[in-house]
Amino acid sequence: MKQAYALVLLILLLILIHPAAFSQAGSGQSDTVAASAAPATTAYTLAPEQLRKAKALYYLDGTLEIGGFLYSNAVLLVLLFLGITVRYRSWAEKISRWSFVQACIVVPLFVLTISLLALPLDVYSHHVSLQYGFSVQGWASWFADFLKEQGVLIVLAVPLLWIMNFLIRKSPRRSWFYCWLGAIPLVFLATFLFPVVIEPMFHTFEPLEKNHAALTDAIEGVVQRAGLSIPKDRMYEMKASDKVTTLNAYVTGLGASKRVVVWDNTIQKLTTPETLFVFGHEMGHYVLRHIVFGLTMAILALLPSFYLVYRFATWMQARFGQRWELTGLGDWAALPMFFLIFGVLGFVTDPISNALSRHIEHQADVYGLEVTHGLNPNSQEAAAHAFQVLGEMSLDYPYPSKFAVIWFYNHPPIADRVRFAQTYDPWSKGVAPRYVK
Repeated sequence: MKQAYALVLLILLLILIHPAAFSQAGSGQSDTVAASAAPATTAYTLAPEQLRKAKALYYLDGTLEIGGFLYSNAVLLVLLFLGITVRYRSWAEKISRWSFVQACIVVPLFVLTISLLALPLDVYSHHVSLQYGFSVQGWASWFADFLKEQGVLIVLAVPLLWIMNFLIRKSPRRSWFYCWLGAIPLVFLATFLFPVVIEPMFHTFEPLEKNHAALTDAIEGVVQRAGLSIPKDRMYEMKASDKVTTLNAYVTGLGASKRVVVWDNTIQKLTTPETLFVFGHEMGHYVLRHIVFGLTMAILALLPSFYLVYRFATWMQARFGQRWELTGLGDWAALPMFFLIFGVLGFVTDPISNALSRHIEHQADVYGLEVTHGLNPNSQEAAAHAFQVLGEMSLDYPYPSKFAVIWFYNHPPIADRVRFAQTYDPWSKGVAPRYVK
């Protein structure tokens, strides 16, 4: 990502967007599974009116993805060409010669400038969520969350960017390597702290067994079937219904903070067998160590990424530094340049990270089918219909283009998941299951 500053943005994204790529929904999906007892679900289909809305939303989401990418880059270029961050740097240098004090001035101004300029797109995105019935969060509550996000960003960004800036100034040519070394513990620390520090600021969590003792007991059967132990105090219900109508479940955290989280919407709208499949899927992430695997892959990928950002930043500094009034890579006014490079590299490498995410989500689907086999009356149908209902509730378009899947989908398309759920049957073929023997 971007030399020193890329590390900060990566950490902030890990904290605010979620650790790794296991529970966000690049195509309007999530780690959710929903279902009901109904006629055999042989393919993912939508009623005509639902299909019309899903198609419109599919193209709108694609437009927002690409438009948002172009708009954010344009904003950063405007900051550079108009010298906005140069003014911030000048103010900071007049106030103090100490770099940390300068960071306390420049970084909040930069974060707030970017956030305010991006606010119109954020507002429109929430409007779309309200319009399509995905969100029930009022504007006052939404804006309160927005302000909290800015506070978290600033509190985290000031010390992190200060440290990165210090490394650049002390060792410009090797700072990309030192930043990578520093990223390793910071990424794991961020993932550990996210569920216990950041998430509770935006959502309410309760032990799953508090209001769902029978469900928790049923889940115990799935855990025993897998031959492992997930303490009940690692199972949580999140009160998502205060803000959204969609369904979700995910695994997050590391070590003592690792937990399985199920949204209350998911519990309310599923039967017990269907919820067991949801849990089985999430337990697959837990058992297969997907968070650690994903973070390890990300850290390994960061090394060449930091180097590439260093090279591009060096070239841009030589080519445009005088025009942008930059004194060097360690200039506070260079912040937009680093974030610009980071954003472009992130967009270009999205197909790789999304392919990895789709792969581990597919593994979790397999695990969910296997671990509930013999416990659910018809584990294949439960999973298939689960994906059908998920698609209906999220208005997932049945016919995404290959380009959209490759570039934007971090989960397999719903239609593929339905087909797989109905066809994956190693038991009748005398083949050993992949994960749960």
